[in-house]
Amino acid sequence: KVIKMNYQLVTLADKLVVGITDRTNNAAPDMGKKIGQLWQRFYSDGHVDKIAHRIDHVALGIYTDYASDEKGDYTVMVACQVTEPSSCFETRVIKGGKYAKFVVKASQDQLVSKVAAAWTAIWQMPLPRLFAADFEAYQVADGEQAEVHIYISLKE
Repeated sequence: KVIKMNYQLVTLADKLVVGITDRTNNAAPDMGKKIGQLWQRFYSDGHVDKIAHRIDHVALGIYTDYASDEKGDYTVMVACQVTEPSSCFETRVIKGGKYAKFVVKASQDQLVSKVAAAWTAIWQMPLPRLFAADFEAYQVADGEQAEVHIYISLKE
């Protein structure tokens, strides 16, 4: 069944981000596990606390370096936005431009499944995707409720 999702068109400025990366694709049987392990390393190995010059406490899940489209390989990065590059982590720039912004709200225990369902819906939408960098911004959770903003890069 196709899930309809509302979104807002936004224009973003360049974002300097630092974090850790891995490479996968949506057809890989271990894709979810790889992404989950990247998040696990980011938090349990204390990477998040070692990132200097952070702008805020928002963690970013970034999908970039697409080989083609949602069917090809891409780099997944777990990162934070910063004001200066890092010599200890990978540094990237998320290019500014036009994005479709989706908002996912869920309880903490349902967040992963709700975000996955949102991506499934997004892949089915006829968006003029750029496949430059798409990302999830995990907003600071308020008690049991969490909110994730998903940004999809669009052609101008």
